[in-house]
Amino acid sequence: MARAAGVSQATVSLVMGDKWRGRVSAPTADAVRRAARDLGYRPNLTARSLRLGPTRTALLVVPALTNEFFARVHAGAARAAAAHDVGVVLYPSPEGTGPARDPFASARAALDGVIASSMAAEALTDLRQGGLPLVMLDSDPGHTPADATVNLDIEDGIRQVAHHLLTLGHRHFAHIAAGIDSWTFRARARALTAALADVPGTTCRTETATLDVVAGRHAAERALAAPGPRPTALICDGDVLAAGACKAVRRTGLRVPDDVSVTGFDDSPLAVALEPELTTVRLPAEAVGEAGMRALLAVMDGHRPAPVTLPVGLVPRASSAAHTNAGRAG
Repeated sequence: MARAAGVSQATVSLVMGDKWRGRVSAPTADAVRRAARDLGYRPNLTARSLRLGPTRTALLVVPALTNEFFARVHAGAARAAAAHDVGVVLYPSPEGTGPARDPFASARAALDGVIASSMAAEALTDLRQGGLPLVMLDSDPGHTPADATVNLDIEDGIRQVAHHLLTLGHRHFAHIAAGIDSWTFRARARALTAALADVPGTTCRTETATLDVVAGRHAAERALAAPGPRPTALICDGDVLAAGACKAVRRTGLRVPDDVSVTGFDDSPLAVALEPELTTVRLPAEAVGEAGMRALLAVMDGHRPAPVTLPVGLVPRASSAAHTNAGRAG
């Protein structure tokens, strides 16, 4: 590879070991990396470990990679890990929030710790055999065997949504809820019920759906067609459900937000792709990944970090507006 790049073997070692800054020019480093790609070079991690000492490796378990939120969690975790020379192995559990099969049954000893996002702790029994340090993200902080937890302030996010809509004059709601039995979605439902409980004249029905646009549309259609006062606001557990809710409003012959306001949760790129743009709750996914990795590194070094709760924030956009018409009588 040194010959292909036109440099010395020492230069190749500096670049591939990411120790070139201040010692090799950027164009030369780019030339070495291009040569590595062209030649299909893969670093010999075993040899590297013999030279540099043990390489620590963390396993990040997420429910799915199709959800952009978890991709951002991984980006944050990987950034924090790279700063401490820790490798990250990403494993999307095919069972989602159910039991996660151990993908490293014969090589578990090579792992130094596990970060699990949005999963039940009991789903990780196989992965934890051998006493691996565990950090849980977005999970019930009161019922987990994890060594550390990092959570989003999910309840406050829902409270912000409810306060926003109540201030706009809405009193008849529908909760388009994710049909997933996990702490994060149970917390949203509890927080919404509590936020509306002390406001006279409010109603709220719940329709559940899987996390996709079509299911969200069907759930919103059921809510809008149900007997009783028609909801003037649809509070959705995710932006993808809110996209389906917006379609349901239009198919019912109504308008967003003139007749029905719609809110989401995540502030994914979809939120600004919709028309009107979606009022939603911004979740700092990369910060969650970074905080989770920092907590795992602390546990791996023998510390017991305090639980972390990261703030979330409402992003008001054009899909929510003041309610001016009386709800439909049943």
